[in-house]
Order: sequence, then structure tokens, then C-alpha cells
Amino acid sequence: MKSNPTVLAPGYRFKAWLTAKRMIGRLLASLALGAVLFVFAFPLLWMCSYSLRSTDLPSPIQFELFVLPLAWDNYARVLNTLPLTRYLWNSVLVVGAAVPLTLIAASWAGLALTQVSARVRVALLLMSIALLLVPAPALWLPRFILYTRLGWINTLFALIAPALMGSSPFYVIMFYIAFARVPIDLIESAQLEGANLLQVWSRVALPLARPTLVAVAVLSFVFYWSNFIDPFLYLRSEANFTLPVGIQTLQAVMRSNWPLLMAAAVMMAAPVLVVFLLAQRLFLQGEITLARWLR
Repeated sequence: MKSNPTVLAPGYRFKAWLTAKRMIGRLLASLALGAVLFVFAFPLLWMCSYSLRSTDLPSPIQFELFVLPLAWDNYARVLNTLPLTRYLWNSVLVVGAAVPLTLIAASWAGLALTQVSARVRVALLLMSIALLLVPAPALWLPRFILYTRLGWINTLFALIAPALMGSSPFYVIMFYIAFARVPIDLIESAQLEGANLLQVWSRVALPLARPTLVAVAVLSFVFYWSNFIDPFLYLRSEANFTLPVGIQTLQAVMRSNWPLLMAAAVMMAAPVLVVFLLAQRLFLQGEITLARWLR
């Protein structure tokens, strides 16, 4: 039996119209996303462009992007002007020690909150929220007195010490929310098979909380990498300065040399951007794993 084309034509036209509508919607969404991305990426692009501008050229009167020839030697001049290599190494040491300690301490505390009674859990969560409301300047003097008594002033231990307590109650709450989603039956089954609480944390709870683990790692990395107040308060020797303090010192020495200042800013921002791009992929993988597990 042959089909009547006059009957099927409206259906085909409707499908074509629906497909075209979806394509136009995706195109408009892509254009809007590109516009937002350009707005947020433009300062970074301008910073990179100005860092490659020759110091012999006058300041641009109008917008100029990547003026030739590119002055790649600005980065070498920045490293030779001040011991920024030493500052960079100090920042790497602080981040390399503080981020793993933050993950361990905050995840332990978050898992412990899931194991206590409901009354104790509510009290600890309220205390954590109250600590988040305490302004940062209120902690400067007590920490300075404590670090002085411990002999940590003018040492990198003063910058790493907050990681021993999880760096922030916010990270503990994040891990608690992630571990609270793990079924208690799964934890009890692991304990019945002979696993202790440390093995439950490392083999059961932590793999299921991979998105939270990645998020806390990125947030703590950004905090310790860009931390300026703590080195400014607790460090005295120039040999112990971190990169944010070094860039501030460079700005005092070369206040009007914007290409070199922008080169130093690129060196400061590049690791954060790289970590964010790498962590985004890990975060998406963790979300996919968690979604499969929840099914």
C-alpha cells in the first residue's frame, strides 16, 4: 500500500522545523556562552599581551593586542630583577604540603561527623558554621601569639599550620555532605569484613567523594598559592617570602614598568589556570562515576 505524500508532508515539515529550532537554539546558546567566556577571559588575554610588550615602547593610547615583536625576555628579566625563583619555590613548598594536609584533615573530620550521634553532629556543624562567620582579622593576633610561642615566626610552618585543622570549616562541611551520601550499609559491610575506620575512609568513602576531593583540592590550592596576608604577617626574612609577597615587592621596585609587572602576574596566574583546567576534567570524571554508582 503506497503512502500518501500529501499526508506525510506536514509531519516531515514539523520535524524539519523542530530540528531547525533546536539548531538555532544551540547556536544562540553557543554564542551567548562565547560572549560570556570572552568577557571573563579578556583580562587574562590582555595581561598576557601586555607581558609580551617591549619595555622600550610607550604605553598604548588605544587597544593593541600582541604588538610585534614579542618581548619574551620580559620573563627572564623578571626572574633576574628579584629572587622570584626562590619565592616561587617557597610557594610550591607551601602548596605541596598544605593541600594534601588539608585534604586529609578535612576528609577525616567530615567522615567523623557521619559517625557520631545526631545531637553531637548538629552541635559540631553549628560550631563550624559559627567559625565561618568569624572575620579573618580576628585570627591574626591569636595566631601570631601562638606561632611566636611555638617558634614558627619567619618559617614556612606558619603558612602550613592551618592545613593541620583542615584550613577551613567550609571544607569539612563539604566532605561531610559528600560522605553523608554514602549508604551506611556500605560502611557497615566494610567494617564487618574487617576494615577499620581508616580503611573505610581510604577505600570506600573517599573514592565515592572524588568530586568533593577535587573541589577542595582546587580551592585550597588557590588559597595557599595566592595567600598574601599570612606571609606578610608572619615572615620576616626575604629568603622565606612567597610569590605573592615577591610580586608586591616587585611592584614597589618597578612601579611604572607594566610589561614586567604583567609578566610576573602571568607567572602568578598560570599555575592556577592549569590546575583549574586539569581539575575540571577530573571533576567531570568523578561526577560520571558517582552518577553510575547512584544508579
